[in-house]
Amino acid sequence: MDSRTPIMTRTAQPPSRSLPRHVLVVEDDAILAMALEMALRDAGVEQVEISSTSEMALAALRTGQPDAIVLDVHLADRDDGWAVAELVRSLGPSGPRIVFSTGAPQDIPEQIAEMGCVMEKPYDPKELVEVLTEPKRRGLISRLRAVLK
Repeated sequence: MDSRTPIMTRTAQPPSRSLPRHVLVVEDDAILAMALEMALRDAGVEQVEISSTSEMALAALRTGQPDAIVLDVHLADRDDGWAVAELVRSLGPSGPRIVFSTGAPQDIPEQIAEMGCVMEKPYDPKELVEVLTEPKRRGLISRLRAVLK
């Protein structure tokens, strides 16, 4: 090796952060739903399922459990999208991660907001991708259930 050859050194790489494989997007704004779907697919999410109503979301949950749910809490068919979140919570700590999407975060009851991250609209779909790469948040109820089982 002569003095002109660059020396390559290994630097520590940050731990790999992975995205969920299957994400259910519950959103009644078609343009936002498509933007979220495109951002998630571009980031590498294998399966993105879109539901525009709470009924469609419940049907999707009956057919298979996603790894994460992006939940608009103010849907056209119901103004309490957190009812879906309460159903998901009943699945226990192994249930899907929940990300709430809303233009009025102050309307979400505190005990519901604790179940997941709350993203205030409008937000960049890339922010959602970033949130989904973070470790799953385990709230107090999930930790208690895990200890009691």
